[in-house]
Amino acid sequence: MSFGRLVRARRNELGYGLNEFAERLGLSPAYWSRIERGHEKPPRDEVIERVAAILDLRLDDLFVQAERLPPDMRDDLGRVVALYRRERQHT
Repeated sequence: MSFGRLVRARRNELGYGLNEFAERLGLSPAYWSRIERGHEKPPRDEVIERVAAILDLRLDDLFVQAERLPPDMRDDLGRVVALYRRERQHT
C-alpha cells in the first residue's frame, strides 16, 4: 500500500475529514488530496512525523511507505547498510 493510500485509510478509519486533517497539518486540502491519491510525492519529514502522531501510526512504517529512511537512520547510513547486509546473509 502506498503512503497516500495508507494515510487516507487510517484517516477515514478515525473519522477525520480531508479538510480537517489538512488543516491540522497546516497544508492545503488540495495538496493533501494529491498526496493521498499518489499525484504528489510524500511530504517532507516533519509532516510525516505529524501525520504519524495524529493518526497514531508507527513512524518507521510511514517512512517505509514514503520510500525513505527515517531521519535518525540517515545519519548512520553505513551502519544501517551493514546491518541489512548481515541480516540478508542469514535469511
